[in-house]
Amino acid sequence: MILVTGGAGYIGSHAVLSLLKDNYEILIFDNLERGHIETVETLQKLGKVTFFKGDLRKADDLERVFKQYNIESVLHFAAFALVEESVKEPFKYYKNNVLGSVNLINIMLKNNVKNIVFSSSCATYGEPKYFPIDEKHPQKPINPYGEAKLEVEKILLEYDKLYGLKSVILRYFNVAGCDEYCRIGEWHEPETHLIPNILKCATNKEKIFKIYGDDYNTPDGTCIRDYVNVEDLADAHKLALEYLKKENKSDIFNLGTEKGNSVKEIFDICEKTVNSKVNREITHRRAGDPAILYADSAKAKKILGWKPNRTLEESIQRAFEWEKKMQTGNYIS
Repeated sequence: MILVTGGAGYIGSHAVLSLLKDNYEILIFDNLERGHIETVETLQKLGKVTFFKGDLRKADDLERVFKQYNIESVLHFAAFALVEESVKEPFKYYKNNVLGSVNLINIMLKNNVKNIVFSSSCATYGEPKYFPIDEKHPQKPINPYGEAKLEVEKILLEYDKLYGLKSVILRYFNVAGCDEYCRIGEWHEPETHLIPNILKCATNKEKIFKIYGDDYNTPDGTCIRDYVNVEDLADAHKLALEYLKKENKSDIFNLGTEKGNSVKEIFDICEKTVNSKVNREITHRRAGDPAILYADSAKAKKILGWKPNRTLEESIQRAFEWEKKMQTGNYIS
């Protein structure tokens, strides 16, 4: 059985879906603070999925899970993931994302479970020194979210040296899209990500989308990001799990498309997708936002055999289909 922490959330649920295609048996551990039981119920219709409502900050919850179930490996997604929120409430991120992770890996060791795939982030790099960003790029986060992810990375690498805990650390760039059959998708409350928010504004003419700064040192003045499809990302987790089982060694991989798109370029693609103009206004920059981030994913391609297969246009089209479904209130497929 594979334990998936945060499996009721956006990326975690898509990783579960990818694993179900290969008939893995899954245990989702989630406190539902930011995940959704409707997502779990949809996944339970598609394969062997057990749900345990628990919190990583409560060691007793984890003790019960490992005592009750025969867990082989862990995919660890459970974390707060809002950069702006982390700047305002840093301790919240250190307590949940770092201490919660320490609780998890300590109880894994106690129960002799020594394989974990960790959901990390390009936010650990901070302001880029060069492009594209490879795994050897210096790590100097500029916000508490990135700091917390980096701290967990360091702990995992130290636990490998001390206790033989093997980990694959996956550093994501920006994520977009949803399941190709629109059964699960991106569902945050409040929603802070660029693409779903543009699409929400596209379907509600009373809404105005705010662009956070157009004075960055980029060709059109807006931030540039690398947008990887969530299904492609989910497949990378399955490959990482298989790598751990086969090679029994720790490693780190970037996951991105190796090219960037600006905020204004994303607007243009969204407007083309919905065949409508989106109301927008320029506002001040957000704290903790680098100007440019895009990946060098050559290592993941070479070692894991992973590559992104879906285009940005496909991701946005699927995100639009999901947004229309969300507006109906029909969350369970």
